[in-house]
Amino acid sequence: MDTQDHEILKMLIEDGRCSIKEIAAKVGLSSPSVSERLRRLQERGIIRSFTADIDPRALGYSLQAITRVRPLPGKLHIVRELLREIPEVIECDKVTGDDCFVVRLVIREIEELDGILERITDKAETSTSIVKSQPISRRPPPLCASSAEN
Repeated sequence: MDTQDHEILKMLIEDGRCSIKEIAAKVGLSSPSVSERLRRLQERGIIRSFTADIDPRALGYSLQAITRVRPLPGKLHIVRELLREIPEVIECDKVTGDDCFVVRLVIREIEELDGILERITDKAETSTSIVKSQPISRRPPPLCASSAEN
């Protein structure tokens, strides 16, 4: 990736709806050149998709929880599939350590939590924390080798 690719990515991170024409003007390229660079960035897997950033609170999900999940012996694959089927699970990482999965889920009210977790408690042990705030939201990794260069 060169400097212009970095600039294109920075612009898209700041505003995913930024037009190719706007990007071209900012980075000093033609619109077809920007389109070609975007295509190559997608082909290389650097840009995975163009998505909407949706605020769960706007949809009525006032709470988030982080749940550590430790499947019972022989239940790992079953638990993974059960987690995929729970629509309130918005992220799930398979991790090392005592637990196998760390799950982020959204709920409208605290009373919903038990019902969601009951779907897996006969196949896994869980430990849940309610998220009070998110001082750092999910963000892209630094575009340069050193974040001090950004």
